[in-house]
Amino acid sequence: MDAAPVIHIAATECAPEVEAKFNRWYNEVHVPMSLKFEGMKGVTRYRLITRTEGHPRYLSICSFESKAAFDAYEASPERAAAFEEMSRAWQSGGFEIKWRLQYEMIKAWRK
Repeated sequence: MDAAPVIHIAATECAPEVEAKFNRWYNEVHVPMSLKFEGMKGVTRYRLITRTEGHPRYLSICSFESKAAFDAYEASPERAAAFEEMSRAWQSGGFEIKWRLQYEMIKAWRK
């Protein structure tokens, strides 16, 4: 049986006063750095439509061919570089990763 695709979901929150800076950085720096890893097939970002207490404002979903590809990404120099850059860029605060989860695909329906 082929390995199932995996998605990695990261929920993030940022302070309202740095929201434009955060989105510019995420879109123009963080995602391009992460996509340098060959096994990452894509990234999609979402914003919560209505701010709701206790729910992160942003989700990013990274797609991988398999759990092995995700595991390789976690240990990769590309991920290390992206997270080092993130630590430097946000050392004064303003943004937080609320949670990170991985899901393995069970079945997909297409229309």
